[in-house]
Amino acid sequence: MTVTSPASGMTAGRDRSARRGLPLRPRRVAARTVAAIAVTLCAVFGTVVPATADATPEPTPSPSPGPPGGVRFTASPLNAGVVPEGGQLTVSLTITNDTPLTVPAGTLSLELGERPITDRGELEAWLAGDDSGVTTVAVAQTPAPALDATSAVTEGVVLPADDPALQDRGPGVYPLLGRYHRIGGDVVSTSALIVPRASGPTTPVGIVVPITAGTLTTGVLSADQLTALTTAGGALAEQLHAVEGTSAILAVDPAIAASIRVLGDAAPDVATEWLRELELLPNTRFALQYGDADVATQLAAGLPAPLQPTSLLSYMSPADFPETTPSPSPTPEETTAPVEPDYPDLDALLSIGGERAGVYWPAEGFADEQTVQTLGARQSGDVDAITIIPSASTGDADAAVPARATVGEAAALVYDSAVSTWLSEASVTTENVLRGRPLTAATALLSVATAAAAGTPLLIALDRAPDRSRIALSAAVDAAIALPTTRPSSLSDLVNATPHPTTVAQSGIDPARVAQASALFGDEDDLAAFSTILDDPSLLTGRERAELLQLLSVGWVADPAGWMQTAMEHREATTATLNAVSIVPPSHINLLNTAGPLQFWVRNALPYPVNVILVSTPDDLRLDVQRLTRVDGATAASNTRVAVPVEARIGSGDLTVHLQLRSPTGVEIGGPEFAEVSVRGDWEGIGIAIVLVLVGGLIVLGLVRTILHRRAERRAEEGKP
Repeated sequence: MTVTSPASGMTAGRDRSARRGLPLRPRRVAARTVAAIAVTLCAVFGTVVPATADATPEPTPSPSPGPPGGVRFTASPLNAGVVPEGGQLTVSLTITNDTPLTVPAGTLSLELGERPITDRGELEAWLAGDDSGVTTVAVAQTPAPALDATSAVTEGVVLPADDPALQDRGPGVYPLLGRYHRIGGDVVSTSALIVPRASGPTTPVGIVVPITAGTLTTGVLSADQLTALTTAGGALAEQLHAVEGTSAILAVDPAIAASIRVLGDAAPDVATEWLRELELLPNTRFALQYGDADVATQLAAGLPAPLQPTSLLSYMSPADFPETTPSPSPTPEETTAPVEPDYPDLDALLSIGGERAGVYWPAEGFADEQTVQTLGARQSGDVDAITIIPSASTGDADAAVPARATVGEAAALVYDSAVSTWLSEASVTTENVLRGRPLTAATALLSVATAAAAGTPLLIALDRAPDRSRIALSAAVDAAIALPTTRPSSLSDLVNATPHPTTVAQSGIDPARVAQASALFGDEDDLAAFSTILDDPSLLTGRERAELLQLLSVGWVADPAGWMQTAMEHREATTATLNAVSIVPPSHINLLNTAGPLQFWVRNALPYPVNVILVSTPDDLRLDVQRLTRVDGATAASNTRVAVPVEARIGSGDLTVHLQLRSPTGVEIGGPEFAEVSVRGDWEGIGIAIVLVLVGGLIVLGLVRTILHRRAERRAEEGKP
């Protein structure tokens, strides 16, 4: 079926193959195949996006009224809406019926404005769906078929290069509108046609692409998680392949590299290869905070500086790090020392390969002026720190937002919020036929920005979103520098550009998030004090710090309820750790001797041996108790017996011994316990006296019997009766 354009006789065809979630396939039209070619190009280059307008139909006497809502309509230009001189305009018009009802047939039309939009605010409003005050003229029309419940259809429309609607258009961004005429009211989708300058100065544009693994509750990724993420089709594999061959500035979470390296020889081969490929990429890069922890939240919670990982030793196994250099064979007289594992140091674990130090990227809208100035005052070696902030926080309303800025004395990089938002949407749009609208919107805004930039570098930053396809992310990155008036810029070029002064709005951090973060920091301090019972406290403190940084990840910002629940669960786990070492409640003790040990037990539920001091304090002077009893190397995951020497003094009675564990540094461990002791210190003397009396009596009795017996014998010998 062909349709004649009211403006020029151009033709358009339609494709009804995209129904009930099936892939779109171009259909041969009777008179011409232009529309089929258009839809095929859309499938190849991926240029359509979700609709931005919904209309609720009015009641109608029609026997087949339209559904009460849930119908989406999208106008999605090919090639991000860029139509160079002598080029054609190709647009996909997509209708998606998300309702359980059939949508009656209607009409689709494509409209163009005659005058370009030069004002940044007007363009943003237009792209957001506000079509008031903008005049457009229909340039094409085609029937829209009826749609079954939960189905979709795409119609391809092409304006040839010789169409009068495209003739004599100077460089600029022109309003483009798709209109879906249906029962109950029209639905529109706004977009743009971009006619680029054919010559002139180019504007450097940098685009920051985060390489992250998503939110975690553990300090590192497990081997299974790494395998899933770095295998072909995995989120990390898709991100890496999407930036290969591009000029993207990489913002890499160092926890990913550390998670691979702490496994040593046990690291999955696919993960090790992924890390090698990352290190070989020529892209400029910087390291995010460990776990992509938000620095603004940390400072708002009262920390003087962002937290850093301290140790990852608890995640490493000696068997996975054999000694790399064998020792010389010892002589028979020599004794060989135990072989120490060859653990990498923390810097080696965290390295992402050639990163620029001192770059901070807080969550969008979280950093205020104080945050930027605090971070800007930090030094990373001989490099000044710099903070990345959105233009929405600076209040810059100009068409061009220079990338390099200063906030007071602090250095900053400002990214264009509007362009970044549209490209971020494109990077997570899985349907090729729906990706064109956000790509077009971003390109239109960028075109206006570059026209006003006069060569000043600009910056774009994609949102953190680990689950994106390689195709979608590549399309977003490529669109940032696709205009003839743009060229790629590296991180160093942006940092070294001439800065402009700016201000930053107040922080938008939820106070509840700040309060919870502050509580987490307090728990970490308690755990640090508790960890002094270990020979190597970092086995606990290093793990806690890694988990805490993962909990502060920017990725959790999108799920405040889930984050709050996860933070509470982490606090409960920390409390359980703090209670893992304690005194087993003692039973009643009867002390019958004047001296001897009292027996107690120390419970250790940790996976490491601990060193503690048992402090014993009686509440009565009748018992002399050894006050401090060292317990070195209390066995992991078991109870250890402790003998406390005591000596009973004069008198007997009942008393209580107060028991408390302390670390070698004096920190109280666990709660106190009380041992009830019955002292019978005089029983021993009484018993000895009784024994002596009995023994003496027996001796006397024996002597008397012996004397009497001898007298009896003497009388018998003398013959006396």
